[in-house]
Amino acid sequence: MNIGELNLLSAKRRTLNGYYLVDDEDNEVLLPNKYVPSGMVVGDEISVFIFKDSEDRITATTIIPNIMLNEFAVLEVIDINAVGAFLDWGLEKDLLVPYSEQNERMNIGKSYPVYLFLDESSQRLVASCKLNRYLESDEITVKNGEEVNLLICNQTDLGINVIINNIHQGLLYDNELFQAVTPGERLVGYVKLVRPHYKVDVSLKKQGYENVEPNAEKILIKLKENAGFLN
Repeated sequence: MNIGELNLLSAKRRTLNGYYLVDDEDNEVLLPNKYVPSGMVVGDEISVFIFKDSEDRITATTIIPNIMLNEFAVLEVIDINAVGAFLDWGLEKDLLVPYSEQNERMNIGKSYPVYLFLDESSQRLVASCKLNRYLESDEITVKNGEEVNLLICNQTDLGINVIINNIHQGLLYDNELFQAVTPGERLVGYVKLVRPHYKVDVSLKKQGYENVEPNAEKILIKLKENAGFLN
């Protein structure tokens, strides 16, 4: 079973605590009663997220977290202790960011862009703020004008850092941003320019005449409606 991912499993047997699910190799994992959907019976197939619970047991849940293995997301800090900061990722057990994976000390109530990885020694899911370690910068896989998926991250002096297609870092310039965006929001955007040193500029609008023409038409209509005058 793949920890940190969705797994399609079969219900093998029911117990007082819930259903035991199995994969193709007959490995078992418990789906606790609180996650069992209504009407489920032995033999049903179900897609579940696999993680380790607070007692370090591999567990299944039907709740889809806000981040999965090898993905980026912007998550809020809800607790801090001697081990590190804990993030709300949608599950009962909070997600740990150890101090060693923080760029700076994190604060409760603030949200940060993080990456989810599997710690090989403990087989636990852990988040990291050290994004550059996991972003691809040696080879750019997008081209100018391409439609891409964007994760809105943090504000900079020039604009807003974004993550492109869960692979590259990009920049959305303030002077080209014509709508409100929120850290953690996922939007469709367009590659404006792949610059030297593997830097990527993006926009929320298509570039060129294809984007301008509809706006020009709106302006022309308003001019005609107002005798050639605009406030």
